[in-house]
Amino acid sequence: MKKTSPEIHELKRQLEGQLNRKMKTPNDFIFLSGVIWDRTHETMSPTTLKRLWGYIDGADETRSSTLDILSRALGYGDWEEFLAHLDTHGNSNPVQAPHINAGDLAPGDRIYVSWKPDRRCTFRCLGNTRFVVEKAENSKLREGNTFSASLFILGEPLYLNNLVQGKNPPVAFVVGNKDGLCELERLR
Repeated sequence: MKKTSPEIHELKRQLEGQLNRKMKTPNDFIFLSGVIWDRTHETMSPTTLKRLWGYIDGADETRSSTLDILSRALGYGDWEEFLAHLDTHGNSNPVQAPHINAGDLAPGDRIYVSWKPDRRCTFRCLGNTRFVVEKAENSKLREGNTFSASLFILGEPLYLNNLVQGKNPPVAFVVGNKDGLCELERLR
């Protein structure tokens, strides 16, 4: 399964919630590896956890055995039981955090975002949830890149679809994968 899937995002969110700790540093992943051992008597390397959280680069797919162990660390029998719990207990809620719906924007409207460690961008709406990067500081995004996005949520990662950078083929891209957007403002 893709490590960017909503189900895996929820699994990570629940683990961090149970531990009351965000996975942001190498020591956090060592700590989580120890917790997994204490709860399941199964080993999972801090490196595997770093890849899953996007702290380091790695495979886009996550092994089912990894998902089973993490699900057991949360108290489920395996990954399938975790998924069944999501289906039966509902995991959908209205967005409570400050947010901007791209559908509410007109062509020419602008959005400012920032994320850690010191990334800043201004996007201009092209219409139909398409945007162009107007300004970019300390980011892999560059002025003139275009992408699609439907919802910008403060404190959550921003998922860009069809990011076009120069002559490269379009890709999916995550902004603020670890801590989400730190600032979100509709510019006037």
